[in-house]
Amino acid sequence: MKLFESSLSIKQILVKTYKNWIDNDPFQLSAAVSYYALFSFPALLIIVIQSVGLFYSRQVVKGKIINEIGKVLGKDSAETVETLIKNALLEEQTNFALIVGLGTLLYGATGMFIALQKSINTIWNVKPNPQSGFMKIIKDRMFSLGLILVIGFLLLVSLVSTALISGLGDWITTQFPGFIIWVLHGVNLIISIGLITILFGMIFKFLPDITIKWNHVWLGAFVTSILFSIGKSALGIYFGKANPESSFGASGSIILILLWVSYSCLILFFGASFTKIYADSVEKIK
Repeated sequence: MKLFESSLSIKQILVKTYKNWIDNDPFQLSAAVSYYALFSFPALLIIVIQSVGLFYSRQVVKGKIINEIGKVLGKDSAETVETLIKNALLEEQTNFALIVGLGTLLYGATGMFIALQKSINTIWNVKPNPQSGFMKIIKDRMFSLGLILVIGFLLLVSLVSTALISGLGDWITTQFPGFIIWVLHGVNLIISIGLITILFGMIFKFLPDITIKWNHVWLGAFVTSILFSIGKSALGIYFGKANPESSFGASGSIILILLWVSYSCLILFFGASFTKIYADSVEKIK
C-alpha cells in the first residue's frame, strides 16, 4: 500500500524511518536537547505564560501548564516546576536588573530550540553554512523566540476551546442526549491533536537549515502528533506506576523532567526521520 504520493509502501517508509532514526543516535541527540532544556524550561514557560496572559488570565494559564505536567510527571514534579516559575519571575526588580533578567530569559528560552535545530539538521544530513556567522545566530534566536510565541498562541486556542466546551457542558447535558458531551470531548481532542500537528509542522518546516515543502511536512507532523499523544499517556501511566522519582531522592523531580524531555525528543526525532524519508520518496517520483 503506497502512502499518498510516495514511491514507497507504508512498511518501506517505516523501515527506512527506523533505520535513519537509529543511525543518527537519537538517544545522544535527545540527551543533548534535554541538557539545554533544563536551563531553558523556566524561561520558556514564563514567556509563554506572560504572552498568553495578555489575553487570558495568567493564573489560569499557569494552572493549565502545571496541571498538564502533573498528569504526566506527578504532583511533586508539578510543584517543582511551579517553584521554578515563581523564582524566575521578573518582579520587584530595578530597571537594570529587569533588563538583564529579560535578556537572560530570552537567551535561555531559545537555547533548547537551537539544540533542537542542530539535532534535526543531523537527521536531515544538513550542515549549516560556515560563512553565515553572527547574523545566522541572531536569525536563529529570533525564530526560536517566534516559535515560543506560536506555542503560546496555540496554548491560548486550546484554553479557549476547553473553556468553551466546559462552559457549555452543563447546558448541553440538560438539553441533549448524554452522548453529545462525549462528541464534544472528541472534538476537543481533535482540536488538540490539530494544534500539536501545526506546532510539529512548523518545527519540521522552519528549524532545519534546508528548504522543505509544506506538503512534505504535514503527514510527518500528523504522525508525530499521534505518537506524541500516545507517548504522553504512556509516560503518565509509567511514571504513575513505576514512580522512578523515588529512586533519585531530592533531585527526583528534575530527573523526571529530563526523562520527559528526552522521551519526547525521541518521538520528535522519529517524526523528523519519517518526514525526511517521506519527502525523499516523493521527490524521487517527480
